[in-house]
Formats: sequence, C-alpha cells, structure tokens
Amino acid sequence: MTSELIFVGLGLSGTDGMTVKAFNALKECDKIYAEFYTSMLIGTKVEDLEAALGKRVHVLYRAQVEECDDVIKDAMEMRVGFITAGDTMSATTHVDLRIQAAEAGIPVRVFHGISIFSACPTSLGLQHYKFGRTVTLPFLEENYHPKSPYDHIKENKDRGLHTMILLDIRADELRYMTAHQAIEWLMTAESEWGEGLIDDKTILCVATHVGCPDERVFAGYPQDLLKMDLGEPLHSLVLPGKLHFMEAFALVKFAGAPEEIIEDE
Repeated sequence: MTSELIFVGLGLSGTDGMTVKAFNALKECDKIYAEFYTSMLIGTKVEDLEAALGKRVHVLYRAQVEECDDVIKDAMEMRVGFITAGDTMSATTHVDLRIQAAEAGIPVRVFHGISIFSACPTSLGLQHYKFGRTVTLPFLEENYHPKSPYDHIKENKDRGLHTMILLDIRADELRYMTAHQAIEWLMTAESEWGEGLIDDKTILCVATHVGCPDERVFAGYPQDLLKMDLGEPLHSLVLPGKLHFMEAFALVKFAGAPEEIIEDE
C-alpha cells in the first residue's frame, strides 16, 4: 500500500461542499479519520459522508487527534484521509499532525475547503483585509470569565479593525454557543471591566449557518439582536471596527442594520 496522509477541508455544510479534487482523493484512501470538535459540518451526519464516499469514517475525539498515534501509524502503512469541516489547516492541532507526518517521512497532500474566516465576511459584505486578530469566546463556567477575549477585541476596535468572534463548541456535550449567549458574554464583560468595548449603540453582526441554503445574516444593536430569532447554531459574531461607507451600505442592505449607520459614515 502507498504511505500517505491526505488532509481535506470539507467546507461548511453538506457532503458536496468539498472540491471535486478532494472528493476524488478521499475515494482513493484506504482509511478515513474525521475530527468535528473544532467545527461541525452543518446538516450532515457521519453516515451521510460514509454514503457519499463509500467508505467508513472513523471519528476522533480531541485527545485522540492531539496524540496522533493512530493517524500517523496508519499513514505509515497506507493512504489515510483526515477530514474536518471548514479548512483543515485552520486549527493548530492539525498543523501539528502535519508536522509529525513530515517528521515521520509520510507524504502529505492538503485539499483546502471553504472556511468561516472567508465566508462570514463575504456574506456580511465586510472587507477581509480589515479584520484583526480572531477571538474565541469560551462558555462561562463558575468562577471562570477570562478577560483576554475582551482585551483582544478591544485592541482590534481601537485600531479600527473588525473582529471575527468564534463561539465555543463542546461537541462531546452537544453544546454550541449561540450568538445570544455571545452578546450576553460581551455585555457582562463590559459591565465588569468597563473599558468601552460595547454599549447600546454598538453595531454587532451575526451570521448563522454560513454556507448553507438557510444561511442568514443580521446586524444591529445588542438589545435588538437579543430579541431576534437568530436560528439554530452554528453562529458567528462580528464586532466591526471602522466601517468603510460601502461596508455600512452592505450591512444595511444584506443584514438589516439600521440605516443611521450610513449617515454616521
């Protein structure tokens, strides 16, 4: 058998979100592993992927991916596929797996997929190059409310940059943070630290089921968004920095933002 490790980003939804090249490469694999704790493939079950590929898909938990033992061991003896939602190289753990394959002398191919990092700004009409550091909001636990996400978003805002805010996923617990929870996270943080990140007139953007037929985008003030039905997760949140006039028009026309934000520009 051929020794090889093939990384495939499946895109954001469905079994048909990957490229044709990626699909053909997976059809050639002797074994396929999948990881869905960093993101899930919306509206798609593992059984759907198995039916499309005609192969069994072995789902790995976080610890199994971080240890890499089975994936690397198998890839030394056969052609192994490693699939994820989105773009497979967006997670540090996957980069580490690729490094370990290189150190073991295993040939590697990467097939990129559509990522939330590009798709969400596109859906909202925001300019990709105006985004600063991406921030992830963790679920709040008892006595656990880290300030670092607040600080990073504030730093972006002070520089006039937009922030892509990813929302916590606990796939093993079937817990997916909603945009409502994320907005409340930010409001709680502001009440605690009060450094001027967010107030009642701060525009926030929400994108739900990006890349799916039922994709929806919203833009508005925090209290207004909290009253809206934003649909089921997965959600993404964006806190814009300084809006270009074209971005302001896009948020009004595409996402229902209040028209006064155009006048403000």
